[in-house]
Amino acid sequence: MTTSPSPRPNPALDAGAAKRRSPATWVLSLYFLQGLPFFMVNAVAGLMLKALGIGNDEIARWTGLLGLAWVFKPLWSPLLEVAPSKKWLVVGFQFVGALALAAMALALQLPAFFAAAIVVLAVVSIASASHDIACDGLYIATLSARSRAVYAGWLGACFNGAKLFATGALLILAGSLEPRLGVVGAWSVVFLVAAAVMAVLAGYHVWALPDTRAPVEPSQAGDAAASGMGGMAGTLSDVLQSFIRLRGVWIAIAFIILFRAGEAQVQTIGPLFLKDARAAGGLGLGTAEVGWSYGAAGTLAFLAGSILSGYFTAWLGLKRALLPLVVAMNLPNLAFYLLALWQPGELWLIAAAVSLETFGYGFGFVAVILFMMQFVADSRYQTAHYALATGVMALGYVLFKTVSGDLQAALGYQHFFLWVLACALPVFALLRWLPAREESAGGAPT
Repeated sequence: MTTSPSPRPNPALDAGAAKRRSPATWVLSLYFLQGLPFFMVNAVAGLMLKALGIGNDEIARWTGLLGLAWVFKPLWSPLLEVAPSKKWLVVGFQFVGALALAAMALALQLPAFFAAAIVVLAVVSIASASHDIACDGLYIATLSARSRAVYAGWLGACFNGAKLFATGALLILAGSLEPRLGVVGAWSVVFLVAAAVMAVLAGYHVWALPDTRAPVEPSQAGDAAASGMGGMAGTLSDVLQSFIRLRGVWIAIAFIILFRAGEAQVQTIGPLFLKDARAAGGLGLGTAEVGWSYGAAGTLAFLAGSILSGYFTAWLGLKRALLPLVVAMNLPNLAFYLLALWQPGELWLIAAAVSLETFGYGFGFVAVILFMMQFVADSRYQTAHYALATGVMALGYVLFKTVSGDLQAALGYQHFFLWVLACALPVFALLRWLPAREESAGGAPT
């Protein structure tokens, strides 16, 4: 009696099945994991170092330098561009990030814990910035223009869902554990929990992510892996030159840099204004009150705005939606000026005003994301060019964030928030020349 051989797995069929799954099975978790390491570095780490007795100047200096990973990530994007599978790049960087977050528990036990923590956070930053490139490339290559518009709002929602988890749940956990385990023990547990969440979702992505492959022709990119640094330098040069040759690139760069000018300053100074003494022009809220009004209510309002904006833009089309999205991004900043002018004491009123601002931020922010995706959609280096665009956006954010403290000190809160409103004027002016295209009913740009 003979037995038939057992069927062998077919990777092509497996990849096809993954691609046929609803994007909801992987887009939401993918962008949650894009946000988690980002907020662990840029929000949670600073609070951890503060609890460990590090001065504000050192925290700001070193965590600010860590943010440069997101600014300069386009420099290594060409190497990721020529990788045969963006899925496995994504999964790989997720596991690296999980291991690095777990390593923080060890770093905090060392005598030179501050230096060790910065090294670990640098690894998390580089892995996270590289993951951004790969997962955005996978998203662009897999979904149609219309699907990208529908899910664009969910990208921001899931990214900031990670913020709610990191700056909400994990901070509450740290606060509850500090009396029992001490500061070092409590924060070690927090980073281990974050690492475990990241590792579990990375394992899920081994199954869920589509293995969409968009190979780059050797004549375009060369074989960077085989040619080493020379090949990478040549590819980078080609990527940069082809990016500069894109139609309307300088208007696009100006728009991307200036789009977040007001938001970068409000996000930096806003929480400080809520907590600052009334005699200094602030609202005098306690830390818990800032958490409820800005962290909880504000983040939930942002999520609602992000989700609704994706459907709004898919319905109206990006070109026609740009003006209302830019208005939504900037006009609600008026809420902070009115808070500075009237200095109300009712927490519900403050929370409502902050929620209005963050809802507008969430609703309007999708404009720059969709614009950048559309701008590079027809280029032969979609992943690398999108990474360049997001690097430009990050640079603009860093520049305006850096000067916001000096401007507030010079102007006072009321005039500072008026200045923030004025920062929107160049963005409105640029809309007239912006190379945004209409989209057909099928979602393809025309």
